Amino acid sequence: MSEQTQKPDDTTHFGFRDVPKGEKQKLVGEVFSSVAGKYDLMNDLMSLGVHRVWKRYFVSTAQVKRGDRVLDLAGGTGDIALLLRDRVGDSGSIVLGDINGAMLRVGRDRMTDMGKVGGFEYVQMNAEKLPFPDASFDLVTIAFGLRNVTDKDAALREMQRVLKVGGQARVLEFSEVKAEWFKPIYDFHSFNILPKLGKLFANDSDSYQYLAESIRKHPPQDELKRMMGEAGFARCDYKNLSAGIVAIHTGYKV
Repeated sequence: MSEQTQKPDDTTHFGFRDVPKGEKQKLVGEVFSSVAGKYDLMNDLMSLGVHRVWKRYFVSTAQVKRGDRVLDLAGGTGDIALLLRDRVGDSGSIVLGDINGAMLRVGRDRMTDMGKVGGFEYVQMNAEKLPFPDASFDLVTIAFGLRNVTDKDAALREMQRVLKVGGQARVLEFSEVKAEWFKPIYDFHSFNILPKLGKLFANDSDSYQYLAESIRKHPPQDELKRMMGEAGFARCDYKNLSAGIVAIHTGYKV
């Protein structure tokens, strides 16, 4: 094998393609820079609005109270942060973090337009290398972002590191559909409808083709639960929503 030959360990998946690990962050960044302006609209179209129910349940069942400090990773346009704001109250704070500057700007501008200014911080960051000291947060969340991270194990370890003892980490992510009868319907929607919606409303079918593919490459429920345990979380568990279209994974720092 020549020195120039790509080793399997040096590659990762970008949708159904294998790419050098060093390129995935750039490719994912291009996807979300492209879709940032239409991200909320496309989420509504893709899920028929159900993503809003998933997110409300995700936040309403989180271990968080008034005065807590929360890190919302892959915070994007601020859906989760906005819901969390009412839970932590005026004495709490939320750091909305995203690796993509365009998505972060959309979230910041959205909050500003709504008059939601106090209690938020906006930080462009890589989930694999969080710029915070150990034990900085009471709760760490990541919604629909973990599957886009190149080194998911590193991101989970970082989430565990910045949590306070007794703190909770929660992952909301597309997962493995459990109902066999529903799988062909879901696949048809993912690979035939989503790219067409992307082309029609965002003038970008390729990004939504990637998003559909990235869901299939994400670790299924039990594998992600195992990964959280290996990252140092205790009492790891998950709950399927909508027949496993999405799942909420939870772990604690002890």
